Amino acid sequence: MAWHSGILSAALLAAALGGAPAWADDTIKIGEINSYSALPSFTAPYRKGWELALDQINAAGGVDGKKLEVISKDDGGKPANAVTEANELVESDHVAMLAGTFFSNIGLAVSDFAKQKKVLFLAAEPLTDAITLTKGNRYTFRLRPSNYEQAAMLAEEAAKLPAKKWATIAPNYEYGQSAVAVFKALLSKARPDIQWVGAQWPPQGKIDAGAVVEAIAKTQPDAILNVCFGPDLVKLVREGETRGLFKGRTVVSFLTGEPEYLDPLKDETPTGWIVTGYPWNNVSIPDHAAFLKAYQDKYHDYPRLGSVVGYSTIKAAAAIIAKAKSTDTDKMIAAAEDVKFATPFGEVTFRKIDHQSTLGAFVGKTALKDGKGIMTDVVFHDGAGYLPPEAMVKAERPKD
Repeated sequence: MAWHSGILSAALLAAALGGAPAWADDTIKIGEINSYSALPSFTAPYRKGWELALDQINAAGGVDGKKLEVISKDDGGKPANAVTEANELVESDHVAMLAGTFFSNIGLAVSDFAKQKKVLFLAAEPLTDAITLTKGNRYTFRLRPSNYEQAAMLAEEAAKLPAKKWATIAPNYEYGQSAVAVFKALLSKARPDIQWVGAQWPPQGKIDAGAVVEAIAKTQPDAILNVCFGPDLVKLVREGETRGLFKGRTVVSFLTGEPEYLDPLKDETPTGWIVTGYPWNNVSIPDHAAFLKAYQDKYHDYPRLGSVVGYSTIKAAAAIIAKAKSTDTDKMIAAAEDVKFATPFGEVTFRKIDHQSTLGAFVGKTALKDGKGIMTDVVFHDGAGYLPPEAMVKAERPKD
């Protein structure tokens, strides 16, 4: 009997060291990966957001009395790095789940890793539709409104414009390609008279803005779809204004209304662009007021959209674990498929059929005030109203 007990103890110890995280542990670890050094304008506020959520959760007693710990890694903007870090988090740190990522190609790489390793992955930011559609899997859940959702919101406004000839500018990688494809499909469906007269695909982070502006101008569009962000956006706006590309033309633009991308433009902010974004000082959602106060009290700064995403990611992770009452992957997946959790934009859930959250987004127009870019004519769109049709999900998403 003693021999049998010794074997059992050894087996339990091996399981604790090398297997899935144990619910009996006093600390629950979440492995978080993001492109901190590659895009600090978004990821620095994002980190502040999840650190605030972590503080609040642990101050309130953690998850069922267990302390929540985040082990954070920087992927440097490279998919291979992200997979290496994910493997270390799972195999060495024994995290309960993975979370984070920014760039869509990195999100897809970690999602595939999660599928292979059978570990839950809470994709915070990557926007490509492939995450929940063509390359979706049972282990991956996505928080941010997808390209489809944001395109649907923007196309709704674009369809009202008299413009018939459209050109597109987008970074030449998964996110840009996905955003352009879905926007074109949705706008063309709403307005069959639309013509697509030109497209430019600059490399992400390396735009030759003068050449891009010149090429688009030659196509003589009535309106332009822009998907560029970060430093590329600043260069594009500067060259476009200098060369008159935007004069007399409507621009519809993904993400441009986010403080991360508006702030660097300063008094060069173009006016009248139709954008998705985050007007942090003009949000009437009740849950946002408490988040805003807590964020400003802790950091003496205003939140960016990254702050909201980081905060909501850890809130979602904690809610999933609390509902599952376990760190077993299958139990957490089952819990996540109908979990409800609080965000600064109100209560959110994940849709079971594709694991896309119902987090919403703001649409408005860019304007200048006191030498800074702002959003005006702002409308909040509930993500639940813009999800891809279930028939589309069933046709495109692989069967698990």
